[in-house]
Amino acid sequence: MARILVVEDDETTASYLVRGLREAGYTVDRAADGREGLYMATEGGYDLLVVDRMLPGMDGVAMVRALRAAGHETPVLFLTALGGIEDRVEGLESGGDDYLVKPFAFAELLARVRALLRRPRAARQETVLRVGDLEMDLLARRVTRGGRPIDLQPREFALLECLMRHAGQVVTRTMLLEQVWGFHFDPRTSVVETHVSRLRAKVDKPFDRPLIHTVRGAGYVIREPEGMAADDEL
Repeated sequence: MARILVVEDDETTASYLVRGLREAGYTVDRAADGREGLYMATEGGYDLLVVDRMLPGMDGVAMVRALRAAGHETPVLFLTALGGIEDRVEGLESGGDDYLVKPFAFAELLARVRALLRRPRAARQETVLRVGDLEMDLLARRVTRGGRPIDLQPREFALLECLMRHAGQVVTRTMLLEQVWGFHFDPRTSVVETHVSRLRAKVDKPFDRPLIHTVRGAGYVIREPEGMAADDEL
């Protein structure tokens, strides 16, 4: 059975979540602040994290950023009283996979938990992906181009991996939202465009020929540069 860590400082909310998730059949632990949550998340081997954004010690966004920077890809469901677009974008860009605005119905939370836990683990039969002089070592989590190392954040790495696994094929915005962020709906944010722009700045701008191209009205494609003209950037 899946193991879930609830990171919530409010005792009433935490008790409600822990009890409900345990009744649904999950093994559940709880952390009362961000620092404790970060420690437990890195040490406990959890399948899912349910994280409140407003936490003492270290807020939820900072906690998840630290977790992603350390290379941990455990799915994260943010709970937040902040429902604005900018707040949701910040949560997503910090490494969150989904968000739920308080107050919420437990049935909806449970449905989102189940959806995140159903996400298939990427089957990585290949350990090295290559497109032109760009190379991604999946085991070492290292990216180089022309032998030069490229430093990527965890979400940028996942985005580039998705593009490279579909090299030469158009990858739509919807596909990226589903495969990189785990969304099966359009959250109406520019999170994909923002991350593609940042990825291009690292993968293409320092080099003579771009690999990542925009296919207008369709999505993005990464391909060999020979004979290809650069598309306009975002």
